[in-house]
Amino acid sequence: MILLIAIIAGLLAGLLRARIAGRSLVVPNLRWLWLVIVAFTLQFLAFQLPAIGARMPDRGASILLITSMLLLLLFAWQNRRHPGFFLLGFGLVLNLVVIAVNGGWMPISPHTVERLAPHASPGAWEVGSRLGTTKDMVLPAGETRLWALSDRFVVPDWFPYRVAYSPGDVIIALGAFWFFWSLGGRLKT
Repeated sequence: MILLIAIIAGLLAGLLRARIAGRSLVVPNLRWLWLVIVAFTLQFLAFQLPAIGARMPDRGASILLITSMLLLLLFAWQNRRHPGFFLLGFGLVLNLVVIAVNGGWMPISPHTVERLAPHASPGAWEVGSRLGTTKDMVLPAGETRLWALSDRFVVPDWFPYRVAYSPGDVIIALGAFWFFWSLGGRLKT
């Protein structure tokens, strides 16, 4: 969700920037764009379609998560000369590292889950288990490797969609915003 917001905000800022400069958006030729499609398809199947995610073994889902992140990292590397891609890749590395050292899952603390779903029924989730069909594993902060990089932030209560996100997600979003903003070209001085 944070990435989608960054893309939309960056695209709007890039359009405004281009309009002020009196030109169209300049869309560069991105290398290996197909990797993004494959990576998001893998994550969509494993984590967004409950009918598939509920039947998928946890090990298979974690392998799909790591595979999709490696594909996204390869895409970022191939496009590292474009504005924002270094940040985007750095955020992906942070997420991949915390996921890899925690058994192939993004850790989320019980405290964060309670903030995310304060009205969840008792037994809706349990420590040491995957949070529904998401990419998150509920782990106490003290048992989480690299806890500071985990899904530990929650969007404000006024936001209509509840989601937790990591520092890596923030850096990925900043990189995406920067890239889309840069499509507006340079401002005349």
